[in-house]
Amino acid sequence: MIPIIDGHLDSLQSVYLPIGNSRSLMEASRQGHFDLVRARKGNFAGGLFSIFVPSTMDFNYDRKVFPSKQDAGLMPISREYARNIAQKGIQSLYRLAEKSSGRLRVSTTLKNVIANMNDNVISAILHFEGAEPIAADMTDLADYYNAGVRSIGLVWSRANAFGYGVDFQFPGTPNTGPGLTDAGKELVKACNQLGIIVDLSHLNEKGFWDVQKLSDGPLVATHSCMHALTPISRNLTDLQLDAIRDSEGIVGINFCTGFLRKDAELTSDTPIEVIVKHITYAIERMGVDHVGIGSDFDGTTIPDGIGDVSGLPNLIKELFNNGFDETTVRKIAFENWLRIFSATWKPE
Repeated sequence: MIPIIDGHLDSLQSVYLPIGNSRSLMEASRQGHFDLVRARKGNFAGGLFSIFVPSTMDFNYDRKVFPSKQDAGLMPISREYARNIAQKGIQSLYRLAEKSSGRLRVSTTLKNVIANMNDNVISAILHFEGAEPIAADMTDLADYYNAGVRSIGLVWSRANAFGYGVDFQFPGTPNTGPGLTDAGKELVKACNQLGIIVDLSHLNEKGFWDVQKLSDGPLVATHSCMHALTPISRNLTDLQLDAIRDSEGIVGINFCTGFLRKDAELTSDTPIEVIVKHITYAIERMGVDHVGIGSDFDGTTIPDGIGDVSGLPNLIKELFNNGFDETTVRKIAFENWLRIFSATWKPE
């Protein structure tokens, strides 16, 4: 079976945030999209485990609809509050690794990830979905790096000290506000110096172009789809795709049905074929070396044909059924993400 590296999953939230139904990720479950047992069935090799800080501790909007600007989920939050939640998230991932009986390891280097793949161990890579836990003067960025953070989304879909996120408008464009703040520009440079992926998935268009001008690393959108196919504000325009290609970057294709369907509906009654359509479009626009998977497991509504992490082989099968050869499928499934890790992270 072909292993899969996932550019984005929100499953850790069920451990460190008291929202919805808290659950263990250790044992097989029918809840959510991810646990270690189902991950093994899905040939899940690893991914970017996001730490997301909700605006309030009772944040739990209906996953069947996108939140509006008036919802608590889109309101700015304090750095102190974000820092406390982030620390809980980091501690939760290390506890999960410790208790996993060797099934999962927190990974910080390409060498780690490759060794884990050879040992059939899941690589968990720490990712901030929104940079709110980081001080605006970045005095604590090195501490987060030392704690294992290797990928940072400058924003979630709200404003913070570093930039401005896109909302969830349909139809809509990512051109929704100003570019990066001065602190945001400095954060991009600091991430480049340390060897941290800068994730663009929730960033608005002006912020995207600021990163494109500043960054000396590949442009990365960990979990996004094609605006030309689904014109929602969270998706990437053709010009953004061109810039990602030219930087030797990558787009992790999101399984969110609202980003995949022409009508942007959040309904699980959606065929896997729509994922293939976005992958095909991305390859035609950027080339096969710039497309990966960024599922958004446990962060959204995904097609029933995948269902959860154990259904990832169904997507692989669908790619083969649509004429993709093994070389192409392997690049989409994991090899392109390995290239990004190699190009961005510091060697051990």
